[in-house]
Amino acid sequence: MAASMRIINGKVYDPANDIDGEIKELCIKDGKIVDSVDDNATVIDAQGMVVMPGGVDIHCHIAGPKVNAARKLQPEDHRHDVHPATPFTRSGSGGTVPSTFATGYRYATLGYTTAMEAAVTPIGARHTLEEFHDTPVIDKGFYVLLANNIFLQQLLREKRMEEFEQAVAWWINSTKAYTVKLVNPGGDEPWKGKKNSNVSDIDEKTDEELTPRQIIREFIKVCNKRAFPHPIHIHCNNLGHSGNYTTTLETLKTAESLKAHIAHIQFHCYGGELGKNPTSKARDIIDYLKTHPNITCDVGQVMFGKATVMTADAPMAYVLKGHAKGKWVNADTECESGCGIVPFTYQEHSYVHTLQWAIGLELFLMSQDPWQVVLSTDHPNGGSFMNYPKLIKLLMDKAFRHEEMKRVNQKALDSCSLRELEREYTLNEIAIITRAGPARALGLDCKGHLGIGADADITIYDEMEDKEEMFNAARYVIKAGIPIIENHEFSNDTIGKLFHIAPEYDKKIEEVVQPFFENYYSIEFSNYAVDDRYLHDHQIIPTQEDAL
Repeated sequence: MAASMRIINGKVYDPANDIDGEIKELCIKDGKIVDSVDDNATVIDAQGMVVMPGGVDIHCHIAGPKVNAARKLQPEDHRHDVHPATPFTRSGSGGTVPSTFATGYRYATLGYTTAMEAAVTPIGARHTLEEFHDTPVIDKGFYVLLANNIFLQQLLREKRMEEFEQAVAWWINSTKAYTVKLVNPGGDEPWKGKKNSNVSDIDEKTDEELTPRQIIREFIKVCNKRAFPHPIHIHCNNLGHSGNYTTTLETLKTAESLKAHIAHIQFHCYGGELGKNPTSKARDIIDYLKTHPNITCDVGQVMFGKATVMTADAPMAYVLKGHAKGKWVNADTECESGCGIVPFTYQEHSYVHTLQWAIGLELFLMSQDPWQVVLSTDHPNGGSFMNYPKLIKLLMDKAFRHEEMKRVNQKALDSCSLRELEREYTLNEIAIITRAGPARALGLDCKGHLGIGADADITIYDEMEDKEEMFNAARYVIKAGIPIIENHEFSNDTIGKLFHIAPEYDKKIEEVVQPFFENYYSIEFSNYAVDDRYLHDHQIIPTQEDAL
């Protein structure tokens, strides 16, 4: 392994440092970007190539109990898509939910070096961390599911706000999570319980005292007060239902001026009446975002073809399995959240599927601030992350986009404005939505840019007219200063590190939480928290509160 390296003659796109296609030399030493290196450094001549930071996926599902259940549910996916071993890599299986090995290698092939698992139950954290250690190349972290935590909801009902704050911090520490994830806040328990229903409005009481809005508001307050590097990560209520854009707007308003991130927002932009075909309300959502820079979101773009729905929104998965009419499983360990898994296929002739595809593209093309609206397919819910190159081409190539529009349901296109949108993304904007923007939203100062002191995660692509072909296979991938891919071939292997936070909490909260475990959990309280030996190579990302 070279101790130092120079990349010369490449066209550099580093929007975080205002570098837009400049021919610029990059120097690497000890896994970091530096200002200079010795003359004996290894040289990569990137003439005719595009140099970007390693890609950062802010929202995907790649590890943990639900992902493993989805793998087991679809053996046919793996049988026909084997990732072969090479002298430097291990074999794996693919499909919409690849094995750990294939996940890391395939992200690397696309030029991605960081990916964040978007939904893990607290009790699933240990499993997730073990799978992370088995996922090569990429750095990773996860968001812990707390919206439908029975104990935390009880504290809110009783207005024990200080204990609520301390308990949230305890759960983050106990699981080694990166931030809090809310999914269908207040909706899972009514569905699992005697009501056998879901909430349809964020001001609808889930019981005699608590509403989704109250849950959302209090979690937003805690995550902002504690200055988590990535704010609360919210999967809104009413996902996928016609008319749900009003729920989305009300959720956004609940944040007021505080920071929040909305996950896969495409699934929350539907007009129309419940039970009838949806219409696009992408413009309404984008107009709100324009005037509220405290909100970031990832799109959750639908791509035609095979997908796997996996979500902590159990009632939504139950409804969807009735449409898919195939395999389905719901799993909920210790009732900490929900989990529904449904193999799915998005079809071009379908009105609803076409509209979902079109709304995602509308959100990208209408957005005036690419730092605020970043790229995801909610892998594998809207489609595999392996679709990212085609999605990039759809955004960059207007002619290609219009050709693809001829293949889809035309009635759905009539109910949105995609035909009218002529915008084409630039390479600089692509670098923002796939790298700099997600890194900034995550508060990862070491990622998404090529400035001095940044992690030396670098991707080099052959510059091509066909952007799908260009982004489909990186020419070089350098991870923490180590060449992983050289001239399109794997030349090394490595295990990335774990990112997590460790907010302080009052130890007395354990005395409050422990009786609940003794009454309702099958696991001993003393065995619940994840031990540090599960962390392997890890980095604690400080909160702004820590820095004060």
